[in-house]
Amino acid sequence: MKQQATTQANSTFEPYPVEIQAPDISAFAEGNCGVPYVYSFDSGVSGPHVMINALTHGNEFCGAIAVRELLLSNVRPRRGKLTLAFANHAAFSRFDAANPDASRFVDRDFNRVWTEALLDDLSQDCSELRRAREMRPVIDKVDLLLDLHSMHERSAPLMLSGPLEKGVTYARQMALPGNIIVDAGHAEGRRLRDYSGFGDPASCKNALLVECGQHWERNAETVARQCAARFLMLARTVNENDIPRAWRAAPEPYPRVIRVTDAIVANSMDFRFASDYRGLETFPDKGTVYAVRDGQPLATPYPNCVMVMPSLRQLRPGVTVVRLGRLDS
Repeated sequence: MKQQATTQANSTFEPYPVEIQAPDISAFAEGNCGVPYVYSFDSGVSGPHVMINALTHGNEFCGAIAVRELLLSNVRPRRGKLTLAFANHAAFSRFDAANPDASRFVDRDFNRVWTEALLDDLSQDCSELRRAREMRPVIDKVDLLLDLHSMHERSAPLMLSGPLEKGVTYARQMALPGNIIVDAGHAEGRRLRDYSGFGDPASCKNALLVECGQHWERNAETVARQCAARFLMLARTVNENDIPRAWRAAPEPYPRVIRVTDAIVANSMDFRFASDYRGLETFPDKGTVYAVRDGQPLATPYPNCVMVMPSLRQLRPGVTVVRLGRLDS
């Protein structure tokens, strides 16, 4: 096996600077469709019902900046329906720049509760489940979803298409950002982007999740705006001139597709990477040691293995700490 030369100290992490301000969304608390912080607009013209969702995690607010600006700019659908939402506003309300990771969620990850069985089981209750059940009637009517996120580490933006070919096809059409990750989600629970018809190969519904960059870097809000604009124009919900010029970005001409083959989960707190990985590192050789888990080396299972979203900032038993993927030929 090929051993990487450097090691990572997992016990401490340098905090990333908070370069963007948490937006004030208090003016949108009432909503306009009977659900707090959710707005739906109907053009009266035939077309898909599209939704841009922000704040799935309370400390990932680049998407909330974009959604807030769409609402303030009075962007309305020319065709179909448009829904704009601030999801986990309760977690977001707790955001503290001195401890920014603490507001990811209140009780449990909002992006791990999206199965019909769990949402129907009223014996289970917490802040995130109550909010998911509150939003569910709106989401059940959505045809196309864009869920705006950000990442723990400073990495190039990623588009998560889900495991289905319909998602990959849609991501190739979106082509912004240019790195498409094909993955099955998390062992901890189902994501919103995989909920119901979004995750059904027989359904015409579709969803994309975009990781716009590191949580609080300035460029993440730019990516969020650009992806929101591209999504709305691709669906023909709006015309190009309805979107601010600064939001418009050309799609990537040759987006690359990375298919996740392995989701690496921490069994305990004894996990360390072989180097300070941030994401999209490619290992040319099979057998390169990239981490040590519970004292055992972990090595790349094939040549040209790509590391996707490595991070130990949320390390605990059962959490996915990195994914390994193959590039489509």
